[in-house]
Amino acid sequence: MSERLHNAPTPEGEYFESGRFAGLSVLLGIVAFVGLALCGAGWAIDPHQFSFSWLFAFAFFFTLCAGCFFWTIVHYAVDAEWTVVVRRQLENIAVLIGVVAVFFIPIFLLRHHLFSWMNIPQGTEENLDSKRAYLNLNFFILRAIFFLGFFIIASQLLKRFSVRQDKDGNPKFTLWLRKLSFVSLPLFALCLTFGAYDWLLGLQYRWFSTMFGVYIFAGAAGSSMSLLVLVITGLRKAGYLQNVVTMEHYHIMGKWMFAFTVFWAYIGFGQYMLIWYANMPEETRYFLVRNTESWWYLSMLLVFGRFFGPFVILLMRSIKKHPHQLCYVAAWILFMQLIDMYLVVLPALHGTGIHVSIWDFVALIAMAATLAFAFLRIVGKTSLFPVRDPRLIESLKLVN
Repeated sequence: MSERLHNAPTPEGEYFESGRFAGLSVLLGIVAFVGLALCGAGWAIDPHQFSFSWLFAFAFFFTLCAGCFFWTIVHYAVDAEWTVVVRRQLENIAVLIGVVAVFFIPIFLLRHHLFSWMNIPQGTEENLDSKRAYLNLNFFILRAIFFLGFFIIASQLLKRFSVRQDKDGNPKFTLWLRKLSFVSLPLFALCLTFGAYDWLLGLQYRWFSTMFGVYIFAGAAGSSMSLLVLVITGLRKAGYLQNVVTMEHYHIMGKWMFAFTVFWAYIGFGQYMLIWYANMPEETRYFLVRNTESWWYLSMLLVFGRFFGPFVILLMRSIKKHPHQLCYVAAWILFMQLIDMYLVVLPALHGTGIHVSIWDFVALIAMAATLAFAFLRIVGKTSLFPVRDPRLIESLKLVN
């Protein structure tokens, strides 16, 4: 191992000292309050633009939280040992879905600005009428409640059982968590896929792609692993997890970043190639808009910035075992996920080219500050890693 384990962690675990970061917490709270107030102003001044800006920010943060939820359930489903020492932070980010769910309320209230199919009366468009069994308001609401409800309940149960195991180390919690994860895996696929269809693909209801849900998943998994790298490094910089998370764990996180860089490119190219080759007007319109005018430059940035750049860099073993350098790549991938969600949402509003709005930044900053504030509130309530997980020793001694 590149970093030896000198001192085993105490049975009591390691706790985040919230008092040390009280100033940061207050600052984030102020930024969140001001940002949300400005969002209210944006809603009143330009509700049409604001609705798309808000959905863009919602999609970005929802994919990050859903991705962390995915890594948590996969950890239990495959009985992974390497993730034990970083799993608590995945759990902490995943439970933020409860906050993200509140952010969905403005999307529902602004639905007539976002989803044109809601404004078209029955019998006006034959193509839409054939989809009314799915595209109707009542079913839309029920699906949203089910999707968000599943993420909230499952993420809370995962963390609750994990924290309860910290007290007595009872292995029954591991069995419960594994059963919950096996049930959650297909439900995760269902909720993420159809959530993406409802809230993102639904912006342009005439377009369809059977690969769209997988495309959103690929971006969510890769970007959430990148976020985990940044969070773990931030905690280590603050003096935590020094003898817990080693370069071996960074190496594996870097390999997963690399894997989903390739997977995202594979799915993205597969979707593009199949639709473009078929040359059906109702399908190609989605890419025509994004390949013309100023959207083309942003699309090319995404292609080269999300795949070719990280692919070459993450091939190097030394990068994956150097936290400082890996953080630069992780931050870049997060930025590319941001660009990706922008390209999914905003061309539905500005089809003739990029039109950057101040509300894009306001919504993004407001949500980011709110979620960061909530994270600081919950991270100190439990140990920074599971102290009595049956696989903890194996994770601490990890060599790969």
